[in-house]
Amino acid sequence: MNYWVSVLFRAIPLAMAAVCVGLGVDIWTAADQPGNEVAGRVVTFLAAVCVCLFCTAATIIRQLIHRFTTLDRWCYPVLGYLTAVGTATYGLVLLWGASAAGADPDYVAGHVVLGLGLISGCVATVATASTRFSMIPANSARPVGDHERPAGTFGGAAVGVLSAIPVVLAVAAWAVVVVNLAQTTTPSRFTVGHVVAGIAMICTSLIGLVVSIVRQIQDTYTPRDRMVWPWLVIVMGTLAVVWGIVLLVLDTEPYYRTPGLVMIGLGLVCFSILSKVGLLALVWRRTFALANRVPLLPVLTALTCLFLSAFMFQAAVTDTNVFVAARVLAGLGAICFSLYSIVSILESGTSSSST
Repeated sequence: MNYWVSVLFRAIPLAMAAVCVGLGVDIWTAADQPGNEVAGRVVTFLAAVCVCLFCTAATIIRQLIHRFTTLDRWCYPVLGYLTAVGTATYGLVLLWGASAAGADPDYVAGHVVLGLGLISGCVATVATASTRFSMIPANSARPVGDHERPAGTFGGAAVGVLSAIPVVLAVAAWAVVVVNLAQTTTPSRFTVGHVVAGIAMICTSLIGLVVSIVRQIQDTYTPRDRMVWPWLVIVMGTLAVVWGIVLLVLDTEPYYRTPGLVMIGLGLVCFSILSKVGLLALVWRRTFALANRVPLLPVLTALTCLFLSAFMFQAAVTDTNVFVAARVLAGLGAICFSLYSIVSILESGTSSSST
């Protein structure tokens, strides 16, 4: 990989983080709409996911350009986990004393920011698993019948921990969903239950990405893995989009619109993750002629989020119920575009068709 191209791919997630912080703080500090506190906080802390994606990008790129050091091996995962913990902690602080009745902005923002912390923790685990990314193309080139364990792989305990972290975080997100949807419906609980469901689907999708990376590093990736993990992400993304559309079609209450639109955006993020999980499956021990086209998927999802956001910004002029969704969709577009850089890096590092 060209050095300056590698700089560009590392800069994209940081630039998207800056966009999220800038837009989020601008919304947060405005006082002309009741949804500013929720939208501002959520968009601001979407930057945490971008920072963790930067950690993943930097971890892989430093290996591809042969500049990966012991400091890199520790620095990027630690930065990712600190970002995740800080984000989740702020979400819990907002929840402290918040009321679930009515439309309490702290209750909604607290849960969503906590969910973003869970996503960030999953992405930080992707960065940690990627500290031995250079073994993936080497293992892919090994003979299929070679069962000898490659040198330098993760130990058994590390494999278990890395695989368990996204599972635990996804279960925590699903638990929040069940608790909120099982209780008496209020606008706050309804919004939290559905939006965090989309967040839980992203965490579930990231299980597939972490396990795919770990198993390819361990050279234990099987034909079954090639099918299971991409389809897991496809199911999560489809479920999120359909779920959102159903909410918009039902629209029995005005507060259905925000979770409906945001669920569609979160589903598009799942499909951006699919580009990574699918690419790993497609190029493992085979040549995939269209590998260099796979990065177009997160570009398309990013554009879809941004165009949908633009329409909602216009709709919000007369319908305040889509005010929050318009802003959050813009932030989700930034996440999708950050994922474009990661997929491009993976394509460069794993696809034999690109060499």
